[in-house]
Amino acid sequence: MKRRIISVVVSIALVFMLTACGSNKVINGKEYKTVGVLSELIDEGKQPGIKYEIIWGNVILGIILVETIVAPIYFFGFSCAEPVGLK
Repeated sequence: MKRRIISVVVSIALVFMLTACGSNKVINGKEYKTVGVLSELIDEGKQPGIKYEIIWGNVILGIILVETIVAPIYFFGFSCAEPVGLK
């Protein structure tokens, strides 16, 4: 029974890892990058006039992989929201 549960959890995690990545987007000839908590502090963060949406796959993976320490730092720090278009 344990093996079945573990294989289901690993399968779900693999699906999220393959589909959860945010992507940069070119809007009006300018490329806008994904943003997160750390990128707000380090870089310019979210650009005014650009609409951003939360990348739910990255949020879920950050929560699932919280014990790895590195994964949540990446997911929440640099890739938590992606640009989708103009406001």
